[in-house]
Amino acid sequence: QVQLVESGGGLVQAGGSLRLSCAVLGNIFSINTMGWFRQAPGKQRELVAVITTGGSTGFADSVKGRFTISRDNTKSTMYLDMNSLNAEGTGVYYCTARNLGGNAYWGQGTQVTVSS
Repeated sequence: QVQLVESGGGLVQAGGSLRLSCAVLGNIFSINTMGWFRQAPGKQRELVAVITTGGSTGFADSVKGRFTISRDNTKSTMYLDMNSLNAEGTGVYYCTARNLGGNAYWGQGTQVTVSS
């Protein structure tokens, strides 16, 4: 069983930066792909970034060049570094992970608010 706990959300001014963390409680080595989703007010949850066990990454077009995703297996933690934040960055950010058996896990979410 795996539990995901996000942290690092908060209020930031437009143009600022924020780092989100996702701690994996349980066996991180059973995890294959991890990622971040974002849900803005009144909108559907959307994929922001993904990272595989091998370190391959993918990003939504809206965040390419501004966001970085990484994972540190020694700390059982995944990160999302967000730079040059704009109003579109506001929302609840969810950490997700999929294990080798295809089961998906979700964190409880962390709120990010970008003020103009």
